[in-house]
Amino acid sequence: MSLIKTNESSFEQDVLQAQGPVLVDFYADWCGPCKMVGPILEQIADEDTSVNIAKVNIDENPNLAAKYKVMSIPTLMVFRNGQPEKPMVGAGSKQQILNLIG
Repeated sequence: MSLIKTNESSFEQDVLQAQGPVLVDFYADWCGPCKMVGPILEQIADEDTSVNIAKVNIDENPNLAAKYKVMSIPTLMVFRNGQPEKPMVGAGSKQQILNLIG
């Protein structure tokens, strides 16, 4: 399991072409709730080897945020076989995030 930062140039390889599910965290450095989710994602990354986690800074990657209709942060979205699933908007608990991953 890994936790990586991705961007507009590497998103296709890191997320869309990835083997297995990828949980994408759309965030910003100034976002308080995003800072609350960060440690939870790190914990999940350490514990769960079946999913990769990719972080996308929306301030640095506005085109990705627009493409996936990110209107509020944090937005967590699982991608399977390159396809986004229903997002979770706002800071969630570890269990809520695990439920999102499935």
